[in-house]
Parts: sequence; structure tokens; C-alpha cells
Amino acid sequence: MKLATYKDGSRDGQLVVVSRDLSTAHYATGIATRLQQVLDDWNFLSPQLQDLYETLNSGKARHAFPFDPALCMAPLPRAYQWADGSAYINHVELVRKARNSEVPATFYTDPLMYQGGSDDFIGANDDVICPSEAFGIDFEAEIAVVTGDVAMGSTPDQALDGIRLVMLANDVSLRNLIPDELAKGFGFFQSKPATAFSPVAVTLDELGDAWDKGRLHLTLQSMWNGRTVGMCEAGPDMTFHFGQLIAHICKTRNVRAGSIVGSGTVSNRAIEKNGKQEWAKGYSCIAEKRAIETILDGKPSTEFMKFGDTIRIEMKGKDGQSIFGAIDQEIVSRAG
Repeated sequence: MKLATYKDGSRDGQLVVVSRDLSTAHYATGIATRLQQVLDDWNFLSPQLQDLYETLNSGKARHAFPFDPALCMAPLPRAYQWADGSAYINHVELVRKARNSEVPATFYTDPLMYQGGSDDFIGANDDVICPSEAFGIDFEAEIAVVTGDVAMGSTPDQALDGIRLVMLANDVSLRNLIPDELAKGFGFFQSKPATAFSPVAVTLDELGDAWDKGRLHLTLQSMWNGRTVGMCEAGPDMTFHFGQLIAHICKTRNVRAGSIVGSGTVSNRAIEKNGKQEWAKGYSCIAEKRAIETILDGKPSTEFMKFGDTIRIEMKGKDGQSIFGAIDQEIVSRAG
């Protein structure tokens, strides 16, 4: 099934069930008003939502209405936890190679992860508000999962059973703030403003055989100012699958229902063509593009985002239809 949260003036919005083709929706009020309620009582409430979903898809829902992504908050507007990994080691390799830094051997066996702000997510069509272009505004196209309860000490396979929903993310990064923060040794903070998520979160059955053991084998599309810059394959180069990412959190603590775990920037390896490296799939963040330029040309030439720029992130199924709806945002000045 597909679930979204409509804006209603409150912090947590109103839960709606969305049809498979994203054309219609129906309030879930008779079952649950908030997505967190469903996550807390998944086994009892999700079958009821599934029944409503099937009725909606059959065209028999009496109070259905046209679905409008512009009215959506993040599917889970605030969460108990937002932990973002770096599951695509190719991304790490490129960024480090651009600054002549080796990737530590442990990065291939132990995933990188940071804990972001989970109290103020933004909707898929909400503006990205930033105080200054000088901060180095960047998008990051990612996949994210929402969990149920996962016990401390769970194995990666056990952790996979805790995944309830999948969605897309734009993990906005302020690149020029990152070096000073990392130099302190405590990780990202001011350099990671509010994250945006796709209008819709979906259950695993909606993904069919594209979902395989914690990896989503579909193409993640990124369009910057209307131009396609990334058609990255999300499955093949994912070093750590979502079960491994969740198990990483579970090493010393429980993961509770309503936690969101991100994949990090989706990234594909270069291919050799005529003796040269080419990144035919493009990129899912500008920092990676700049790293590639530095490797090839000795310096970056692509600038970060400016006020007025737009970013669209979307994933389509094998039938060509949008699965999660699109993240479609504009970068705006706080002063504006």
C-alpha cells in the first residue's frame, strides 16, 4: 500500500491512503489519524489500511479525492530517529580520491552513519530555505526506510524484517560548512538542514522483485533545473544493504518504531571506455560531480546550487509509473 500525510495545520498532519497510480487518495481517519499510530500498532492497523487501499484501487472508495503532492508533508513529519548511512562506498571513494585521501579499510566492513535532525522534516514540494548561497547548497538523492521495533543485537537478516515502509529522500547538505564541523571530530550538525522526503511511502510488496534482500534495484532520477543529471541504479553498487545499516544501529541499542534510516547518496561506479573512465549514470549530488571533475581535470567546475534553482528526485517502476511521487523543490533565501 501507499501512505502519505496531508497538511492540516498541525505538526503531524492527517494520514491518507493513496492509490497505486497516485491519482486518488482517501483519509484514513476511521483507522488512524497519524502514521506513527500505525507504526506503533502495525499488525492491527496495517491490515485495515490495506483493505482501504484495495477498495481505493478498485474505484469503490466512497470518499476518495484527487491526490495532490503539493499538500503533503513528509510521510512521517517528525520521527523518533533519523539516521543516515553512507551505503554506497563508491561515493566515499570518489570524494576521498579527489582530495588525495585513502579510504580506511574499515569503511568496507563497517558503514558510516550520522544522526540527523528528526524534529523538522519538510514535504516533497516544500521550498528548501537557506540563509546563504555561500554555505554551498547541495542536494542528495537517497532511499530511506521506516522501521518498526528492532531489538538490540539484531542480525542484518533480522533487521530486514523490521522494515515497514520505503521512501525517497533529499538529504540537503551545506558543503562549505562541512569541513570545519568534521574537523571538530563530532560530525555533521549545522551542515545538515531539514531533510525532505517523497510524498508517498510504500510497503515492500509494492516494489515486487525490485526489492531484493534490502536493496532496491531501480533507477533513481535526479533533475537539476530541469536537466537530468542522474539516472543512478540504486541496487548494484550498494555496499551495505538496509538490514546491515539497521543492524549497525542495533549493536548497542534498540531501534523503535518510527525510526528512519537513509542509504546515503546513491552512487554508481565508473565504466572504462576507450581507455578513459566515464560516469554514464551521472550523479545524485553535486559534491560527487565536483569530485569527478577534480579527478579528471584537477579542479571542480560545477558550482553548488543558487537561490531559484530546482531539484526533482523520482523513481519509476518497471511499468514506467512513479512509485513514490516526486520530490520537487526550489532553493530559496530565508530573507525571501
